[in-house]
Amino acid sequence: MTRAGCGLLALLLLALAALFLWDRWRMRRLLRRLDQMLDEAARGDFRQEAFDETLLSAVETRLAHYLSASAISARNLQEERDKIKSLIADISHQTKTPIANVLLYTQLLEEAAPADCQAYTAALGEQAAKLQSLIEALVKTSRLEAGVLVLQPRPGPLGPMLEEAASQFAPRAAEKGLALILEPCGAEAVFDPKWTAEAVCNLIDNAVKYTPAGSVTVSVRAYELFVRVDVEDTGPGIPEEELAKLFQRFYRGGAASGAEGVGVGLYLVRQIAQGQGGYVKAFSRPGRGAKFSLFLPRS
Repeated sequence: MTRAGCGLLALLLLALAALFLWDRWRMRRLLRRLDQMLDEAARGDFRQEAFDETLLSAVETRLAHYLSASAISARNLQEERDKIKSLIADISHQTKTPIANVLLYTQLLEEAAPADCQAYTAALGEQAAKLQSLIEALVKTSRLEAGVLVLQPRPGPLGPMLEEAASQFAPRAAEKGLALILEPCGAEAVFDPKWTAEAVCNLIDNAVKYTPAGSVTVSVRAYELFVRVDVEDTGPGIPEEELAKLFQRFYRGGAASGAEGVGVGLYLVRQIAQGQGGYVKAFSRPGRGAKFSLFLPRS
């Protein structure tokens, strides 16, 4: 090959190398810009800019449009949450005083009413208390669903929380002749103490309410990833076809039709469990009692 040919080949190779380096630099610049745009979107301060009409920039432009739409959707979602938060606060505030007054006046009527009216005043008080319980349960579930109340799980022992929850229902269990058993617990989990106690109390309340005789047992078993809190009773059990519906809002099974309740307790248990990375399951055989298991993460 002649010297001129070698020089031409060298220039061609240099041109190809320069073209390759320039293309890599342009691609790296695009990727850095896309990465910057995603960081800005994650922080919530993304702003669309003007881009050229090259093929590579078209990708950047489409991503900018997508992020702009996402930012608008996020702002709209936050506005809707703020409206729901305000509505829930209004409902809670506006209903609290009237219901408290109804309960107060019902107690006064019970003291002053003649004997033949006692049954009516007792029924009035019972319905007012049921309404109060319903409003409180709906406000709690609505706050959780709307993100108004945020669960704050933290590591801690389960024993003290379970002891306090069981002690609240010991008198009611004793009145029915039930044995409320809390097995020793040394396990720890990651959970929100207040709301997990609410979930456990709902499970114990249901077990005591629907168990005519026998016992209600609260126990804990630790696994590698989860801790399982069991509330098991010796009641009539739950038909298999109802197990899948138990955690739906307002659902009440056939055995619960004649008992107190509004059908949001188990729904609230599921919301609390899911809100802290756990879940809840139900096991039962008709005539052999029921067991509800609340799974809480260990880390």
